[in-house]
Amino acid sequence: MMKKIKTVDDFNFENQTALIRVDFNVPVNKFQKIIDDTRIQYSIPTIQKIISEKGKIVLISHFGRPKGIPTKTHSLKFLADYLYKQLKINILFFEDCIGEAVINKVHELKHGEILLLENLRFYKEEEKEDINFAYELSKLGDIYVNDAFGVVHRFHTSITILPRFFGNKKCIGLLMKKEIQYLDQFLYGKGKRPITVLLGGAKISSKIKLVESFIDFADSILIGGGMSYPFIKIKGGKIGNSTIEKDKTIEKTLKKFFQKYQNKISIIHLPKDVVIADSFKNEANTKIVPIHSIPNGWMGLDIGPLSIKNFCNIIKKSKTILWNGPVGVFEFSNFSLGTKSIARAIANATEKGAFSLVGGGDSIASLKMENCDKKISYLSTGGGAMLDCLKNKTLPGINAIII
Repeated sequence: MMKKIKTVDDFNFENQTALIRVDFNVPVNKFQKIIDDTRIQYSIPTIQKIISEKGKIVLISHFGRPKGIPTKTHSLKFLADYLYKQLKINILFFEDCIGEAVINKVHELKHGEILLLENLRFYKEEEKEDINFAYELSKLGDIYVNDAFGVVHRFHTSITILPRFFGNKKCIGLLMKKEIQYLDQFLYGKGKRPITVLLGGAKISSKIKLVESFIDFADSILIGGGMSYPFIKIKGGKIGNSTIEKDKTIEKTLKKFFQKYQNKISIIHLPKDVVIADSFKNEANTKIVPIHSIPNGWMGLDIGPLSIKNFCNIIKKSKTILWNGPVGVFEFSNFSLGTKSIARAIANATEKGAFSLVGGGDSIASLKMENCDKKISYLSTGGGAMLDCLKNKTLPGINAIII
């Protein structure tokens, strides 16, 4: 995928203003202190490259879901001070992202200064692929740089329409370049074998296509969490009150899936046993049962010891590992052992030379709980974008750069 896409390395930014679409939609606490700054840290090399070439920088981003209504809680202003501490560069903030006043601020920018603009989503047009909004934004730079992998799967103005106004003066940043390079290992089975893919989380509807795209080259596909129960149910197992997506088409989709891939089904590994609870809370009564015989009134909330052992053994032997989604309700401490064990197993395999790619907020959060996040080869900055890219082999924001 990388061959056709220009990156910031293809441009010299001297005397040029780079309009960089970043994803600074970082999680914050109620005091607006950043809980996880991974996305910002990963975008710093792009910023530093442009500054070192005496380019000027205008940063645009969204933050939260203000739905076109400006509010203090969704303002990006708090990031100016934070960015200054990270970059030791003068950061100017302006409380709008289009209009004459913004254009004047851009013209006043000196080399080595950065202008951070207000939340793009204060304009409802951002989420509507609005050509006029894109045109107004296009006046703010000479070269368009997309370094916002977390939203590159969205059909939003600054992602898909804005690049059209820059002709061949558009490219991706270094964060995006890394994400695409690592995803290519899974898109085309380029990784070292054995290749293991671990999928968890609740929704199977969004991930069954993924299983289909991996089944041709993965050596093992491990399925845990809420995703596993529809598989068990369709095989005739009893899943009690375990949560299942209320999508009526899932059963049909799964039946077709089993017919189509009956020769490959052996590479799909489901949990053997589960920790079940009589209610959805941390203090619930629990027991361990085979996954295909969960009694009525009980629900599976984590994978059991046999499943942990089986999954971890497969991970241990793997040379390329992709993980998205927890294998239990890990935010409840009594049901977090499965997900934490997976996190440690992937970290250990990586330390022994495997390549690991982890995406999705929950998976990354569980790695951090176990202090394993620094031991993974690459943490993807966009769970949804990562999954869409693996399903569709491309993304709208990337196509917008190629066209």
